[in-house]
Parts: sequence; structure tokens; C-alpha cells
Amino acid sequence: MSDFDIVIRGGTLYDGSGKDPVQADVAIKDGVIVAVGTISGEGAEEIDARNKIVTPGFVDVHTHYDGQITWENRLKPSSDHGVTTVVMGNCGVGFAPVKPGDHQLMIKLMEGVEDIPEVVMVEGVPFNWETFPEYLDALEKRESDIDFAAQLPHSPLRVYVMGERGANLEPPTDDDLSEMRRLTKEAIEAGALGVTTSRSYAHQFRDGRPAPSVNTEEQEILALAAGLRDAGKGVFQMVPSYDVTATERMHLLNDIARTSGRPVSFTFMQSPKGPEDWKEMLAGLDKAKEEGLEIRGQIIPRPTGALLGLELSMHPFCFNPSYREIADLPLDEKVERMRDPEFRKKLIAETADDPQAFFLYVIGDLDSMFVLGSPPNYNPRSDESIGARARAMGVDPRQLMYDALLQREGREVLYRPMGNSEGEKFESAGRFLVKNDRTFPALGDGGAHYSMICDAAYTTYFLTYWSRDAKDEKKIELPYAIRKLTFEPANAVGLKDRGMVKAGYKADLNVIDLDRLHLYAPHVAYDLPTGGRRLSQRADGYEATIVSGIVTYRNGKSTGALPGRLVRGGKDAPQVGEKRALENA
Repeated sequence: MSDFDIVIRGGTLYDGSGKDPVQADVAIKDGVIVAVGTISGEGAEEIDARNKIVTPGFVDVHTHYDGQITWENRLKPSSDHGVTTVVMGNCGVGFAPVKPGDHQLMIKLMEGVEDIPEVVMVEGVPFNWETFPEYLDALEKRESDIDFAAQLPHSPLRVYVMGERGANLEPPTDDDLSEMRRLTKEAIEAGALGVTTSRSYAHQFRDGRPAPSVNTEEQEILALAAGLRDAGKGVFQMVPSYDVTATERMHLLNDIARTSGRPVSFTFMQSPKGPEDWKEMLAGLDKAKEEGLEIRGQIIPRPTGALLGLELSMHPFCFNPSYREIADLPLDEKVERMRDPEFRKKLIAETADDPQAFFLYVIGDLDSMFVLGSPPNYNPRSDESIGARARAMGVDPRQLMYDALLQREGREVLYRPMGNSEGEKFESAGRFLVKNDRTFPALGDGGAHYSMICDAAYTTYFLTYWSRDAKDEKKIELPYAIRKLTFEPANAVGLKDRGMVKAGYKADLNVIDLDRLHLYAPHVAYDLPTGGRRLSQRADGYEATIVSGIVTYRNGKSTGALPGRLVRGGKDAPQVGEKRALENA
């Protein structure tokens, strides 16, 4: 009989602490790491990790799998990139709590904010719940390839309490605020990891109306924070408004932290609206730390933006009147029509029109639009933009963009970065934001933006672009990079039982061939309910991913194992005695 379920042999271990790596074996039994060091016992399964690195499983605390987890068992694309735990319910949107008459409203909200097709949600989301505790009970019955935790979203909560008044952005009464506070406490006590909200103007219904949370007064935000204080646990997540000053953003974050007494995190990026604001925000985070407030920024370690194309939700001509005539045609027929000289001339001459001003903003700046390419180039030079190339060639940029969309038989992808761009290189502000103890990587957005964004692969990008391949001052040393993907995000949301390779911790691990680690260009798959489309992105180099002591992926391929489960509430760090530890690494 074997001593252990799995033994990982001879790998270079990066344990998540940020310390230098060591050569070590890792033994797993009953879903837990039981020994790290030189292991003499045998495993029922042995994994040869020589010339490979061994890391904790990655943790992405900003996803939107709230719907996807109800209709399928794989939380891809996150699980394709070494992620073993995700946290959903971010940006103040989700599917609970919800009264029976408001199902369509929640679907419309998620369609507008998170680019999930309405027909997919109608077919896929069962709505076999009303309250948030009932939603958690439904999730507890689900099996997945990775673990998932849920947060209480502000917009559904507001509509649940206020009904039509909440959807119509009317101010709350004192009774409304009291009920939101009570229901926040109830959700946290039932197992919600936290509560979330959004102040971003980009978060709108498809018809241009703001999401219910966006324009609420601060007293309503603080009512949610007070619910966390009442519960005595949980975290607060917010997408702040970048239409206000950094001082105003930081003031609200401080008030939330003081009111709740709990950790707070927020979407943090270098915004085109205030390219230097990030410096003031970092200074504000340092000051908050000095005051004993636990506030951290969630960052994505590359320029963040939209992917545009004929197979995707948007492209620069999609809101032109003539394009609507061919929008629903199969791709090959659409390409054929667009190659017709008369149709081309007519379409290029038209002006885009749509109720969502944010969408028009996305497609309108040709100096910030690039051909993504394969392998994908997320850090193009400014002279590679559609606008700059057109000027250099002396041609109309709309013609250049039109031709680009027709490349690869209409499957070419245009890249529109909208944040974390600095100077000529359009690099994420990584050497300032990633290398900061008040920030951690997140914002993969898996489960949302199915045909517009594919950021869930940021873990692979981070390890290659910023660590393995980087030079000079930009380089992030691998021990620190692994810590930023594992221990720090897990700890930030109170999941302290994972994110470390140490005896007693949950057996979530990756075995990675770092030399082979490679990120492919995003591609479209038609595998959602009703044949809906979504962007996916493959990677080479993930030799094995382990969740709760079970191998879920080998060489990037799913094993079919589904050990992932709902995580109810925060988890304490393991208390491990020396007899169990057996550590000499």
C-alpha cells in the first residue's frame, strides 16, 4: 500500500513565500500537503518534476463565473493557466439575490456589463434560488475543475431590496439601507467571501443605462461596509470611478475600510483619463497602511483592453448601418460581402451609432488600435497603431483597418488597450504597480466578456513577459512573481489555507516546464449553451495542475477530474505540528 496519494519528485520548489527556490519532493495525502523535503515513502502516483518548477496553484480573485459555474464543470480559460481557485461576483454584478420577476433584468445587466450573450444566460442559468444563501446552496451542489468562492454583488442586492426604484437609480430610504446592511451580513454568514460594487461608467446595460450600483450615494456603499462590520468577517471589492480625482477615490476607499473594519481591494490601473493618478493612489495606499487600514489594488500585469474582430462582439464598423445588414451572416459569407468593392466603399463612409457611449469610445481611437498577431503582442509600439501606420503610408486609416479585419479569412483580431499604458512602449505600469506590496495581480475576468476580452491568461503572461523573458529594471524575480500569483491574492481575500507549498496546506499545485511556457493568441470557440461563442487561449508548459490532491490537467489537457468545490467564507492558515511537517526544505 502506498504511503501517499501523490509524490512530486525532484522539482525546483517555489513555495509561495517569496524565498529562494529549493530542490524538494512534495507528498500529498487526502487533499493536503503532508511533507516537503526528501520523501522516502512512495506515492500511488509519482510525478517526475526534475528540470521543472513546482508552485502553489494560482489564485484569481476577480472573475465572473457566477453563471458559467451553473451550466458547466470547467472554469476555463482560468483553469487552462494554472489557476486552482477563483473568486466571482465582482464589479457589483451577478445573479443573486433575485426575485422571480427580475430574472430578465439580471440577464440584461450581465449582458451589458460583462458581455455575456442573453440567449446563453436564458438557456444556461437555472435560477433555482432567490436569496443569496439559496444561491450558495445551489452552488454547493456543483462540481468543477477548480475551487470557486462567491461574493454578494451590490446591483442585484439593490434591486432585490428596492425593486423598480433600485433599477431606476432612485435614492434609497433609511429602511432600504438598513435592509441592504442586514442582507449583507446574512450573505457573509452564509458563506459569501465578501461584498462588491462598481462606480465605473463603463458598467452599463446594453441600452446605455448605468448599472444600478454606479451612481449610488456613498451612504449606500457604506451601508454594505457596515454589513461586513456586523458580520465581523469578509472583504469588500470595488471598481472605482476614474471620472473623479485620485484623492476622491482614495477618500471613499478609506471610508469603506474604516466603516467595515475589513480588508478592501479595488480595480487599480493606469487610466488614460489620469495617466499620473497611479502615483497618488500608491502614496494613498501607503498612508492607509500607516493608519492600519488594509486596502490593496487589484492589477492586471499587462495593458488591459478589448479584442475586436468580425467573429467577436465588436469591431470598428459593427455599429455602422450597413454592417447591421450582414451582422448575422456566417463568417465566410460576411467576409465575401465585405470584399465587395461597393459594399466596402459604403461601409467605410458611414458613421457608427450606438446607445452605449463606452462602446463608441472603444472603437473610436485609431491611434490606440493594433493588430494583435500570433503570438500575441500585448505591448506594441505607438508607431504600430492603425492610425500611425495609415499616416506613414498616406492612406485612410479606416481602409487599413478594414483590410486588417479581413485577414486570415476574417479571423484577425484587433487589440485596443485602454489602461496600464505608459509612453511609447504601451507597457503595463508593472515596474511600479506589480512590484508593490499594496497590490496583487487579478482581474482575469474569466466567465465574462466572452467575445471582447480574454485576460484570464494573465498568469502565463506574468511568468513569461515579466519574469522569465524580462531584462534589467523591468524583470521580476521568479520567487516574488510566484508569491504575487499565489500567497498574496489568497491572503488578501482570507483564503489562508492555500497559496503555499507547505505541510498542512491545501494540495493545490502546478508543475511547470518554464522553458516551454508559451502563450498562444486567443481564438474563438462556439461551445457555450446554444452554441454561443467565447474567446479562449491556450498555453504550453503546464505539465500538471493539481486541485485538492487530484491531477486535473496534464500537459494542458483536462483529465476529466472535478475536485473543485464551493469555498464558503474565509479559511484560517493551517496549524501544523512538527510531527506532520517533516520539512527540511
